[in-house]
Amino acid sequence: MRMTDNTILITGGTSGIGLELAQQFIALGNDVIVVGRNPARLDALRVSHPKLHVLRGDVGDPRSVAALYEQVAGAFPDLNVLVNSAGIMRKIDLQRPDFDLADVTREVEANLNGTIWMDVQFLAHLKQKQNAAIVNVSSGLAFVPMPIAPVYCATKAAIHAFTLSLRVQLRNTPVKVFELAPPGTDTPLFHGEFAADDGGGIKPMAVDVLARHAIDGMRRDVLEIRPGLANVLKLGSRIAPNFMLAQTSRSVDAMHGNAGSRRA
Repeated sequence: MRMTDNTILITGGTSGIGLELAQQFIALGNDVIVVGRNPARLDALRVSHPKLHVLRGDVGDPRSVAALYEQVAGAFPDLNVLVNSAGIMRKIDLQRPDFDLADVTREVEANLNGTIWMDVQFLAHLKQKQNAAIVNVSSGLAFVPMPIAPVYCATKAAIHAFTLSLRVQLRNTPVKVFELAPPGTDTPLFHGEFAADDGGGIKPMAVDVLARHAIDGMRRDVLEIRPGLANVLKLGSRIAPNFMLAQTSRSVDAMHGNAGSRRA
């Protein structure tokens, strides 16, 4: 795929992977629009990154997605690349007795529904463009879940399956469908509710390195981009699934206060 002279829309583009991708895309000579929900963060971004086009929108709300499409299609008719990077990740103990059922699935709205809604909403527009692409950001945890983040992992596995299906449905169109499955990455999302040992003591990938892997994969038309440990998780899920799950499950006992209960 050509990686210059594109008009690129990135959801979740105010921090983390989305923002780093935006900066690297701009450096390559692309026009970049980022979307976020937090007004204060958006205002700060307009000051710190004046080359970015900054829009407010909530991908977890279908009415906001429809309004965002009208705004973007009108102001940026050359849009040819959509990157779905918005998402949240939470540590959830499913045995808690006081769960709000609507709250426990909040990640489904932001991570999964938002990706599907954005893809479907913008698809007709993208099909009219040459060098068009959709990039859905899943996770290495789409292949082997980390049980302390069960809903997050479920959404990323669903994004993986949805992206496979979308790619097949669009195979006779100009739209390339990429999946970016990051490993643990040094972003606010990764560090949010998680202690250093929740990831098994593995050092997260630097976000600028992850973005470079993503862009290089798109340039080479690698449709499933799995940098670093994400590739290990994908391969391990096929060769030794029980062993891989055991590695990602070590922090569950600590969450339940049973850190000493595991056998050596």
